[in-house]
Amino acid sequence: MKLAFIVDPLDSIKINKDSSYAMMSEANMRGHQIYVFEQHDMALLDNQVICYARVLQLKATLSDNKQWYVTGDIEKIPLNNFDAVMMRKDPPFDMEYVYSTYLLELAEKQGALVINSPKGVRDHNEKLAITKFPQLITPTLVTSQATLIREFIANHRDIILKPLDGMGGAGIFRVSESDHNLSVIIETITQHGARTVMAQRYIPEITLGDKRILVIDGEAVPYALARIPKRGETRGNLAAGGTGTTQDLSPRDREIVAFLGPELIKNGLMLVGLDVIGDYLTEINVTSPTGMQEIAKQTGFNVSAKMIDAIEKVVQKNKTAQLRM
Repeated sequence: MKLAFIVDPLDSIKINKDSSYAMMSEANMRGHQIYVFEQHDMALLDNQVICYARVLQLKATLSDNKQWYVTGDIEKIPLNNFDAVMMRKDPPFDMEYVYSTYLLELAEKQGALVINSPKGVRDHNEKLAITKFPQLITPTLVTSQATLIREFIANHRDIILKPLDGMGGAGIFRVSESDHNLSVIIETITQHGARTVMAQRYIPEITLGDKRILVIDGEAVPYALARIPKRGETRGNLAAGGTGTTQDLSPRDREIVAFLGPELIKNGLMLVGLDVIGDYLTEINVTSPTGMQEIAKQTGFNVSAKMIDAIEKVVQKNKTAQLRM
């Protein structure tokens, strides 16, 4: 296959834990040709979505993160010339990201296979998407109004406040009625009522881990990566100092995946990271889900191989369909 990865600058990729690197390494091992380019390397030129990409070769011997790759010369390539295009640009999901999804959606109409579907990504804010499934979530409020947040705190006493565009646990507060800084926290997170935020009832099972469940083509990887908060911390995110440990999926985890799997497939979301605390779904991560390497190292389950298997399957299906036309 001829695979393209839209990534952040290569020198910023931490190869010991990055899921994009794991997928590129697996594809490379299978003999697939890998191209890389960044978000700003896309363009609409002469009514065709193209990119300025380089062939990527992975070095067999690694000395440090800056020496793991060799790239070829820049080539102008229509996106529909690739067998698949993996959108792996990390958030923030800003307007530049939105513009990229529009270009990628146009590339799809021109015959490109884009993973994940740009429309699916655009339609699934990683915080708000859970509200489509009220039976799976803890009591939740979405608002910019301080009075509604105060009423929610009065009802549930112990809550989490989070921005809708954050990642890695940034900007998350745990607050209660007795918090002396409650007013300033609400003012800060809502920017004095100008920004919409999410409030959720606190889930005490966070002490057992904020579980990342990877779902590939509607099917769960059999192990979750539980991010355990460090002492005195509410957030389990690895970026916030949490410790990642793998766990077998619980019956409730499997129930959540079985419920969501068909919906994810319908929306073209081949690779998704579900966040689950206790029995509750807390986020649906669709931009650049991580956790592959941590799960593989602790369990021996090759998550990236499962993902490349899924891509090979859909590419072969598309080629077969084209031959029949």
